[in-house]
Amino acid sequence: MSRRSIPAWHVVRPSPLHGKGVFAACDIPEDTCILEYRGRRITVEEADALPSYSPDDPNHTFFFSLSSGKIIDGGQRGNAARWINHSCEPNCEARENEAGTRLYIYSLRDIAEGEELFFDYALEIDGRKTKKLKEQYRCLCGAPSCRGTMLALPKKKSKKKKDDAEG
Repeated sequence: MSRRSIPAWHVVRPSPLHGKGVFAACDIPEDTCILEYRGRRITVEEADALPSYSPDDPNHTFFFSLSSGKIIDGGQRGNAARWINHSCEPNCEARENEAGTRLYIYSLRDIAEGEELFFDYALEIDGRKTKKLKEQYRCLCGAPSCRGTMLALPKKKSKKKKDDAEG
C-alpha cells in the first residue's frame, strides 16, 4: 500500500481524555485503513536505552512492537498515529503487513466525523502485574468495560469453566 493511496481521514488536536488525540476528519467506514504507524525502526535494546518522552511520566513512549522483533519508535520520524489514545473499548485496531515490517491503523466499526480514534494498547510487560504496575499504566478511557490499566491482563477463568474443571 503506497502512502499516497491513504486519504487524510484524521486530524490531531487536544484530547479531553489525555494530551493530544487523533480525531476523524470525516465519517470513516468500518474496516478502513486510516493511517500507517510510522517512525524509526529500532531494536529492543535501543528501546530500553532510550529515555521517556515525558519527564513527568517515565513510562511514556511511542513504541510499537512488531512480530519481526523490531520496534517502531513513533517519537523519531513518527506521524500522527503516535497520538492515538488507548481505550478498553477501541474503535480502531493495529494490523501488521504480512512481512511484519509495517503497521496500519484500521477502523473496527463506522466512526463518525469528530469522534476520537482509539485502539487498545494491551501493553505486554514481563513479570507479575502488581497493583503498583497497573497504576503506573492507569487507563483513563472511562469505558463501561474498562479494566483500569493499559496493560494486557490474563483472561479470568469463568465460574462455569472452574465448576466444570472441578466436577
